[in-house]
Amino acid sequence: MIWILYIIIVLAAFFFMEFMAWFTHKYVMHGFLWVLHKDHHIPHDKPMEKNDWFAVMFAIPSIILLYLGSMAGFDYRFYIGLGILLYGLAYFLFHDAYVHKRVKVFGDFSNRYLRATHKAHLDHHKPHSKSNFGFLIAPMHYYKEELSKKDQ
Repeated sequence: MIWILYIIIVLAAFFFMEFMAWFTHKYVMHGFLWVLHKDHHIPHDKPMEKNDWFAVMFAIPSIILLYLGSMAGFDYRFYIGLGILLYGLAYFLFHDAYVHKRVKVFGDFSNRYLRATHKAHLDHHKPHSKSNFGFLIAPMHYYKEELSKKDQ
């Protein structure tokens, strides 16, 4: 039965990371560390961006928790680190591979969730946009917009 608790911990850490990503994106990336994030908002064909340092910053707590948790017999810290790692993987696949096509592994999807979240992120990249700071969860009106398209 303890595995159910570990699954809950992994899921809680995963979803908490969406909040952390939103908060960091809005107040840090578009705030005092804009110097690292700015190149992400400028079209280019370089394989790396200064913005990629944020992936390293988010990976450090995951690595530390995975290590400490595994050294203590795979306690709760390991599963928190796993949740952070899985969020990082989902973020990479959605944001870098699907939205920005920095890694060419996906085409376009017909999935309404992906289309709505993709549109929200592209709207965020419009000049002077001050909205849509989440990564895997967009404002509800994007999903409603996608759902209404099936009726047309």
